[in-house]
Amino acid sequence: MNFLSVCLISFIFLLMISISLFITGINFLMDDYVLFIEWEIVSLNSSSIVMTFLFDWMSLMFMSFVLLISSLVIYYSMEYMSGDYNINRFIILVLFFVLSMMMLIISPNLISILLGWDGLGLVSYCLVIYFQNEKSYSAGMLTALSNRIGDVALLLSIAWMINYGSWNYIFYIDLMKNDLSMTIIGALVVLAAMTKSAQIPFSSWLPAAMAAPTPVSALVHSSTLVTAGVYLLIRFNFLLVDTLIGKFLLVISGLTMFMAGLGANFEFDLKKIIALSTLSQLGLMMSILSMGYYKLAFFHLLTHALFKALLFMCAGAIIHNMNNFQDIRYMGGLSYYMPFTSTCFNMSNLALCGMPFLAGFYSKDLILEMVSMSYVNMLSFFLFFFSTGLTVSYSFRLVYYSMTGDLHSGALNVLNDEGWVMLKGMMGLLFMSIIGGSMLSWLIFPTPYMICLPYKLKFLTLFVCISGGFMGYLISNINLYFFNKSMNLYNITWFMGSMWFMPYISTYGIIKYPLVLGGDYFNSLDQGWSEYFGAQNLYSNFMFYSKNLTFFHMNNLKIYLMFFVFWVVIFIFMIMFS
Repeated sequence: MNFLSVCLISFIFLLMISISLFITGINFLMDDYVLFIEWEIVSLNSSSIVMTFLFDWMSLMFMSFVLLISSLVIYYSMEYMSGDYNINRFIILVLFFVLSMMMLIISPNLISILLGWDGLGLVSYCLVIYFQNEKSYSAGMLTALSNRIGDVALLLSIAWMINYGSWNYIFYIDLMKNDLSMTIIGALVVLAAMTKSAQIPFSSWLPAAMAAPTPVSALVHSSTLVTAGVYLLIRFNFLLVDTLIGKFLLVISGLTMFMAGLGANFEFDLKKIIALSTLSQLGLMMSILSMGYYKLAFFHLLTHALFKALLFMCAGAIIHNMNNFQDIRYMGGLSYYMPFTSTCFNMSNLALCGMPFLAGFYSKDLILEMVSMSYVNMLSFFLFFFSTGLTVSYSFRLVYYSMTGDLHSGALNVLNDEGWVMLKGMMGLLFMSIIGGSMLSWLIFPTPYMICLPYKLKFLTLFVCISGGFMGYLISNINLYFFNKSMNLYNITWFMGSMWFMPYISTYGIIKYPLVLGGDYFNSLDQGWSEYFGAQNLYSNFMFYSKNLTFFHMNNLKIYLMFFVFWVVIFIFMIMFS
């Protein structure tokens, strides 16, 4: 079976399952229906191994969106990855990735969650190192080792949960707020979610994972790997309301949102700008979740998945046409050469900014209005709104650099919109990025939210967006002046543009020096003193004595004669000199 037929079959199969799951999810939501399935795999005497699945409106709708995006990504890959020799391996890895995410979504059990969780980590490592060069290997190692911290936290929470007699955490949600053991388990789960969703101080792996092929980035950064932590915390949401863990997560996620928005305004790599925007939106989801609005976090999770996948697909089409150039300073005037791709790119960017009546508006505006209505301190309030302004700023800066003016790469170019397979893949997500937010809003919240705020607070979101966009335009338009100011304040610019030095801290502080120190300890202790005073030295001594004894045993007659002659000579000498 050739590659095209595999892609088409996968696309049609995943799309049909996605549509059926979405319809089922709506029925479950309307009927307030939950299906809990226990499948006994093995039963031996009094011991049984049981696999459990949880189907409710949340898991079904999330699975539907993951399958929709993955089907369109596979269809898009038919053209984007057509020149690759290992294309079948790529499709299989993507399908394994989706399967791991499905396992994570429908598991009410920490053991089966770990299967999906580790599956995501392993397959993401394989996909990040797909292009087999030194940069990809370094990025893959950073991704894998950062995520291992979360895996260990999840393993510790599994070990701690033995106290309860079952790993089905869904049964113990009522205990979560009152029981100390459950608080410890919750803290470990929050740590695991922070690593998978790249919150401070584990943020550096997310832009590094851009070494993966662009279709993978579209899948990973929209609905799978990075959203796994948010989804896990949505399941553990009761733990975060009015608790110390929730307050801690609110500060950390707010700072992540602020840091990512600030860094994206100084970045010039197209894919890294979009990756930092993902990080910013993850911070937004985590922070509203830590305030107790888990439905809002889930709503933004779904809408963000739609326009972020489209944004990555458009970026992939641009990079594909630009002969693998990713620096936005080489771009310009793309709206003349690639009108349809530019339209999709701008629509997804506007949805990300929260442009009224696009997908992102319905979730972001609601989140910010709920923040305005809630009791949050000044720091959190500032981080929410200023980070929203930064989002619009880097989006407009990106549009200014890539879409307007003249093309800054070679004069001879073949930029066009003729990749029809890629364009068709993008069309499905363009449609969903326009109507997805309103559709989900009407479905998830059957009773409309009516938020009454003072006049100034009501318009604050719109004002922040407009001023952020204006700021992004100014920074780009008067870039020579801005560049000179950046050079004068080089240390501050470097600090803000390099994610607050987190990549250096991660690679040197978390990975390089601990591994070097571990290697030294291994050489000096494990393979050094402990071997000398332990097994290896005993082995050497026993071998030495054994060889000597064997020598005596194997050569007994000669040795005895030699000893006999020796003692005779000694005896004669003693007689002579006595």
